[in-house]
Amino acid sequence: MVDVVTGDPVATPSQHDQELAALELIQHPTVQAAYRDVAATWLGRSKASDAMRAIFAPAFEEVMFSAAMWSSNQDKLRPKVTCITRLEHPVGGTRVPGSRWGIDNPDTVYRVIPISGDERYEIRGRVGENRMTENYFTLWDANMGTVAVLNGRTMEVESDGSFRITVDRDPANGRPNHIQSTPDAHEFYIRDVLLDWGRDDPNHLSVQRLGGEPTVRARTLDEQATATADMMAYFANFTGKLSHGIYKMPPNHFNLAWSADKVGAMRNQVYVMGRFDLAEGEAFVVDVSDGGAEYFTVPLSNIWGTTLELVDRTGSLNKAQSVANDDGTFTYVISPTDPGVANWIDSNGLREGILTLRMAEFGPSGPTEDLGARGRVIKLDRLDNEVPDLAKISPQERVRQLASRRTDYLRRLPEGTN
Repeated sequence: MVDVVTGDPVATPSQHDQELAALELIQHPTVQAAYRDVAATWLGRSKASDAMRAIFAPAFEEVMFSAAMWSSNQDKLRPKVTCITRLEHPVGGTRVPGSRWGIDNPDTVYRVIPISGDERYEIRGRVGENRMTENYFTLWDANMGTVAVLNGRTMEVESDGSFRITVDRDPANGRPNHIQSTPDAHEFYIRDVLLDWGRDDPNHLSVQRLGGEPTVRARTLDEQATATADMMAYFANFTGKLSHGIYKMPPNHFNLAWSADKVGAMRNQVYVMGRFDLAEGEAFVVDVSDGGAEYFTVPLSNIWGTTLELVDRTGSLNKAQSVANDDGTFTYVISPTDPGVANWIDSNGLREGILTLRMAEFGPSGPTEDLGARGRVIKLDRLDNEVPDLAKISPQERVRQLASRRTDYLRRLPEGTN
């Protein structure tokens, strides 16, 4: 019987210790120098608008802090579970920055565990009372390519919800929940996707390397600072190339849906990507046909790779948070001001940004042929005439919607927001 994990699944003592250690790490002279150099390089290459430049500083802080958190957990002989892409929050009275980067999914609790193909590991945990629609343990190589995947939704669990995952280079040989690693194995990238923020529960997780004491010493502080500086530059380059590719697309348009399992894209998901660029008084209206997906989300991001305000604004909406059209499709209105419709995605005052729709958990035959998204620009004062059947919402209902959204989100951020 696997031991039941107790306590909060995300805000663990280990997580808080890692966050406070990362705060100290970013004060190291090597990291501080990298912070300045990476910022100057990224701004110089970005060709960003004035509106995007105005929000660079807080977004950059998050991307860099995520690099510090992630790079701090790269010791494959002393692995830990690290939750990344969290929002800013307090820990013991200390402000911990957010750590979003790379156009994160607002519905997802992302965690990483370093892995060596030469070692044996055991991941223990417990699923929540309400099991998630989408949950994957993806084993990556050093270039974010997929080595192996375990579907957390269908893995075997005990009657109390607890589970054990074994990881090594041997075949399963009857072991349930076994992931066979390879010499290329580098780390786990674990996605707990919360479709219903007020109901779905992230998994509890812990990891243990099996075997004797490590034969290689841990990194020194100076070595860790160098590794963090390198990852800061990598994160900026990765996000810069991603945003550049999206901004090469024509505005207010979507490319065809695509799926991948390389350079950070997730196997078992379909992506529909695009960007909006609006004039004063305009809205971007998006029609979505989910192709039979149990899960999809429509989030907004800036060019620095961080999603927009999630807790007190509707900077994203997923399938459970949206009102469907009569034919089962969904229509969203993206604008800086509230148009009074239920499916409003709030651009937080921006008239440009990135959309990265994610769709997942299709039937046995995969997505249906109608999967896709279509966007069009409409004057806000013409919205009722051109899209007359949109579900409306009153100002009082909007207040209740946002209050519920905050309560639901804080289930995974029990420390609260600053």
